[in-house]
Order: sequence, then C-alpha cells, then structure tokens
Amino acid sequence: MTVPRIVATVDAVALLRRLAQRNGPLMMHQSGGCCDGSAPMCYPEGDFVVGDRDVLLGVLDLRLGAGETRSDPPVGADAVPVWISGSQFEAWKHTCLVLDVVPGRGSGFSLESPEGVRFLSRGRAFTPDELALLEADRPLTGRDREAGVEAAVSDVPTVVAEAADACPVPGLSP
Repeated sequence: MTVPRIVATVDAVALLRRLAQRNGPLMMHQSGGCCDGSAPMCYPEGDFVVGDRDVLLGVLDLRLGAGETRSDPPVGADAVPVWISGSQFEAWKHTCLVLDVVPGRGSGFSLESPEGVRFLSRGRAFTPDELALLEADRPLTGRDREAGVEAAVSDVPTVVAEAADACPVPGLSP
C-alpha cells in the first residue's frame, strides 16, 4: 500500500479540470512564503521552474472522482504534479497535504486568481504506521524527474469528497 503525500477534494479536482481545459497541462507548487504566503500555486506546466531539490508530493489524476483509483498513470492535462521546496518538505514531511478550494481571491500568480476561489492546503499528520511506510518510500526530487524517473501510481484513493474526509476536525461529528 502506498501512502499519498497529497490528496485533493472533488472541488479542487473540478477547478483543476476547468483550468486545464483553458490552459493545457498544469502543475502546482506549494509556496513557501514571501508575497504569496504559504499557498498552493497553480501554473501551466513548465511555467514554474522546479528546482533540483524540490520534492514531488504526488501527481493528481484529474480522471478520478472521490474514492476512485486507476492502475494506469494519468498523462497530459489529466496529470497535475504537485511540488514543494525541499526545505519546506522537511518541515511538512510528517503531514499529508489536502488540496481544497475556498471562496476568495487567490494570489495573482496562480491560475485560479480570477475565479473568485483560491486553492488552500490543509494538513493531517501521518500516523506512526504511515510514517513507517513512508520511510521506505523516498520521494522524488526535481533532479530525479530531470533524470526521467516517474512517480508511481497510487493504489489508494487520492480524491476525497470533502477535506474533512482526509483531514478530520477534532470534536466535530462526521
């Protein structure tokens, strides 16, 4: 079993599909601060230069709905790689990031900015069992991708109906 480092809500996947229809293949980068805060940023594939030490959290498959998996990898506009800087990954490596969408204005640099919504990262700490599995599964870096190494297809669902399905809020009933 693989442990996904990135999960997306159906709303986030729907927005990514719309953006891909207009802009072609996409990529995301979990920003580490400065003028855009710490926010997930969406770009046309190739418009953001991935560094050698950036870490691939995973590749979102836009063909999937909540709870679905596929054995064949997504390609073209169906594949959205999600990256994070190496230093930020070190701070967040114990956390599954959950990509969601909320009302509001996104950063001027991210493609969803004119949509009236913005991407938002939520987080859930990995369990001790998940951390043990992840220890044996070194994440890919920008250097790896440059060398042609591809990400494995997840054998567990990476799309959830709502953020609370992957990132429950303590004290709230389901």
